[in-house]
Amino acid sequence: IQISDNWPGYSLDLFTYPQHYYGDLEYVLIPHGIIVDRTERLAKDIMQDIGDNDIVVLCVLKGGYKFCADLVEHIKNLSRNSERFISMKVDFVRLKSYHNDQSMQDMQIMGGDDLSKLTGKVSFLCSLLILFFMFCKDIVGTGRTMKVLLNNIEKYKPKMIKVASLLVKRTSRPDGYRPDYYGFEIPDLFVVGYALDYNEYFRDLNHICVINDRGKAKYRV
Repeated sequence: IQISDNWPGYSLDLFTYPQHYYGDLEYVLIPHGIIVDRTERLAKDIMQDIGDNDIVVLCVLKGGYKFCADLVEHIKNLSRNSERFISMKVDFVRLKSYHNDQSMQDMQIMGGDDLSKLTGKVSFLCSLLILFFMFCKDIVGTGRTMKVLLNNIEKYKPKMIKVASLLVKRTSRPDGYRPDYYGFEIPDLFVVGYALDYNEYFRDLNHICVINDRGKAKYRV
């Protein structure tokens, strides 16, 4: 689903959201209900493509945890209601590449108990957004973060690597990374909500929203 650059979004008055964020947001870009429906469709597409392979799900924290949890639950439900059972194991890795709303040159990879278990497995990298200047923890934008992470994973020689992301940020750079599965292509905006944060705030916001200048200044570190 592609959201155009001139999409005005939804008025905040149409939705309920935490009162402590009143005045900090511009508008709702993607309502929670649409996120849920789109994630269910991604789960169906993954089920159709993955065959009879077991899956190791590597969830990129922190922003990816809600998308990962919802996607995994949808896959489990589809598996339970079909003749084909898919075994899934979940592990977590954390990437850090943002300071306030700016992407940093250096990226840290933390976590992942034992990535050697990816050897010979079908791996799904589940992140809320995938970035290059966006993939990182939740979005795919320029792809720098994604490429660094994939280079670390590929040395374990998993049978297959697929990347699922809820969001892909549209940029002017032609070398941006594209995940195998993604829910929405969005304009070049700094978004929060559905576990996406701005300095650890807004993770408790169910909708994906655009933060305003007041919100950035209020929570800047």
